[in-house]
Amino acid sequence: MKYTHALCVICIVQISFINNGFSSDYGVTGLIDIPTARMSTDGVLTTTAAIQSRTNSYSITYQATPWLEGAFRYTGFNDFYYWDRNYEAKLRLWPEQSYIPQVAVGIRDLVGTGIFGSEYVVATKRISNLDLTIGMGWGRLAGDGDFKNPMTILSQKFKNRTQVQGGMGTTGVFQPGQWFSGEKAGLFGGLQYKFRNLPLALIVEYNPDQYDWDREFGFKSRNREVPEPNSPLSAALKWSPRPDLIVTLSNQHDQEWGIEVSAKLDTKSLPTKPSPRLFKSSLDFTQADLPSGINRNSWYDTLLFDVERSGILLLEATIDEAKYMATLVMGNTDYALWRDAVAVLANLADLHLPSIVNRFEIVIEEEGHRPHAIQMRRPSLNFGRIPQLMELDIKINPVKQPKFVQYKTNFVQNKVIFDVNLANRVQLFDPNDPLRYQLYVNIGLGLMLSNSWLLSGMYGYDIVNNFDESKRVSNSVLQRVRSDVLKYLTQGESGLDSLFIQKRGSFRGDIHYRVYGGILETMYSGVGGEVLYQPFRSRLALGLSANYLKQRYYDKSFKHLEYQTATAFASAYWATPFYNFDVAVHAGQYLARDVGATLEIRRTFDNGWMVGVWATKTDVSAEDFGEGSFDKGFFFKIPLNGLFGNNSRASYINRMRPIQRDGGQYLEDFSGSIWWQMRG
Repeated sequence: MKYTHALCVICIVQISFINNGFSSDYGVTGLIDIPTARMSTDGVLTTTAAIQSRTNSYSITYQATPWLEGAFRYTGFNDFYYWDRNYEAKLRLWPEQSYIPQVAVGIRDLVGTGIFGSEYVVATKRISNLDLTIGMGWGRLAGDGDFKNPMTILSQKFKNRTQVQGGMGTTGVFQPGQWFSGEKAGLFGGLQYKFRNLPLALIVEYNPDQYDWDREFGFKSRNREVPEPNSPLSAALKWSPRPDLIVTLSNQHDQEWGIEVSAKLDTKSLPTKPSPRLFKSSLDFTQADLPSGINRNSWYDTLLFDVERSGILLLEATIDEAKYMATLVMGNTDYALWRDAVAVLANLADLHLPSIVNRFEIVIEEEGHRPHAIQMRRPSLNFGRIPQLMELDIKINPVKQPKFVQYKTNFVQNKVIFDVNLANRVQLFDPNDPLRYQLYVNIGLGLMLSNSWLLSGMYGYDIVNNFDESKRVSNSVLQRVRSDVLKYLTQGESGLDSLFIQKRGSFRGDIHYRVYGGILETMYSGVGGEVLYQPFRSRLALGLSANYLKQRYYDKSFKHLEYQTATAFASAYWATPFYNFDVAVHAGQYLARDVGATLEIRRTFDNGWMVGVWATKTDVSAEDFGEGSFDKGFFFKIPLNGLFGNNSRASYINRMRPIQRDGGQYLEDFSGSIWWQMRG
C-alpha cells in the first residue's frame, strides 16, 4: 500500500539540514539518499561505498569546479543479481547568502540505463547548527507525485516520461527528452544537525522514492517479491573520525540498516617540500676525487657533474661573449615542477660559469621536444633587488636554432638500462565480479642509440591474478579490436608488453614530431608518427597522427593475428583560461575502421594532478556498439612527488572505462599524445 505524504513535507521543511560536504549513498553531496545544494571543496575527489540489504553501491565523485559536481556509480542489487552503471551531474545556480539559500539543479542517471533516472532542483540553508534542505524532484525523486509537473506550463512534451519497467532502458545514451518530464513532480527534504565539539552529525530525510523498478524487475527476473518502503522517512548518524573520512550508519524507510564509508582526497593540495639536503659542489673536490673524464678546470665538466647529481640533465651549453649570455639546454628527471628544476640549474650555473656571463637563457627539453626558453639575469647579480624587479627580468622566449653549439653532452650509447618494479592491472565493473586484478613484475629496458633514437621495452612477469575466473565472452558484432582483452590477460599473463624504437624532436620551436615502430602495446604492433604545431605561448595547438597496425597474438609473443588496420587523426587542443581545464578533439579513423571523433576534457593542478573525462562517437550505431552505446570514461594522473619525502616526476596514470567495447578505440599512447606529455 503506497503512502501519502503532503503533510510530512511541511514538518520536514521547518527543520531541515547542515552539510559540510558530506556524501550521500549516491556519492554526490547530500543526506542519505537525497541530494542537497551543498558542494564539496573545489578539486576534492570522493570515493564512497554504501552497503545495505537492498543494494551495494560504489561511486567516484569529483568536484570539477566550485559549482559543478559529477559522479559515477556502480550499483548492485541484492534481491536479484544485476549491476548498473550510471552518472550524475549537479550544478550550483547560486551560493548561499544572508537570507537566500544555496540552490542547485541536478540530473541523476545522466548517462545510463535510466533505472535511477531523476532530476531535481534543491535549496539548502544553514541556521546555526542546522542545514535545512527542500527540493523538487522528477522521476524517482517525485515518488507518486505531489502536484502537476510545472514544466508542462512551458510545453506539453514534458508531460510524457517513458518508464523503465521490467528490464533495462537504453544503455549509455543521453536522453534529454526524459529530463524534468512526467505528469507529476514531488517534494523531498531533510535536515542535518552538526553537534558542537563532536565529529558527529544527525540526519533525517524525507525520500518519496517508491523503488518501483526494483520491485518490478526483481519479481519478473527472479519471481521474488521485493518489499516496498514502509515509510518515506530515514535517519542516520554520520561520524567523521578525521576530516577526510566519514562513516555513516543509517536506518532507511523504517525497513533496513545501511553503512556508508566515504573518503575524500584534495587533488589541489601541494605536497610538503622536501627539506634542503647538504650538497657538496664539484668545486670543493680535488681532481683526484672527481670521476675520470671530469676536468676540474673546465666549467662545463664541473657544472655537468653537479647537475647530474641534482636530478636534472645538462644537454648543451654555449657562451656568447659578445652578448654576455650563456645558453643552457636542460632536461628534468626528478622535479615535478619545472620551475624548481630551472631554479636548481640557474643556481648551479651561477657557481660555475665564467664571470663574463651576466644573463642565462635556459632551453627546456621535455620528452625530446624543446617548446621554449627562459631568459633571466644571473642570480648572484640580483643581490639586494626587490622580488618584483627580479620577476620582471624573467622572459619566456621561443626557441631559436643555435648557429653553433660549444659543448654537448655525449650520453652513453649502446648501454642497456634495466628498471624493475611491481605493477598492477585492474579491471572494474565486470557484472559477474566488480574487481579483477593482476600483480606482476614489470621489467623495463632502455637503450640509447645514435642520432637520438631510443629503444624501449617492457616485459611483465605474472605474480598473481584472477582474470581466469571471468566468464564474460565478447558478443561484439564489430571487429574485436579491444573486447578480446581478457584473452590477452589470461593467455598472456606473462609476456612482452612493448618493444619499439622511436625518435622525438622539434623543428624551430613550434613544430614537434615523433616517429616509432615495433611492438607498441599489449595488443598491437606497427609503425607510426605524430606531428604537433604549437605556436609560441598560444593556448591553441593542432596535431596529426597516423599508425599502420597489426593485431598481436593473445600470448603476447612475437606472433600476430591476421587483422591489420590503420588509424589516423587530426587533433585540436585548447588550454582554456577556465580553472586550468584543457580540451582536445581528435577526429579520424579508429581501430575497428569506424570513423568519428573523441572529446577529451582534463583539469590540471599545480601539484601535477590531472583529472578528466572523454567520450567518443563514431559512425557505429548504439545498437552495433553494444552495451554502453558509445565509448566513454575517466582519466586520472596521480603524482607521486613527495610520497617518500623526495622529489619525483613519477605518477600513476589510469584510464577507467565503465565497459570495454570495440567502437571508438585507438592506441591511447600513440595518437595525439605529444601535447599532453608537454603539458607540464
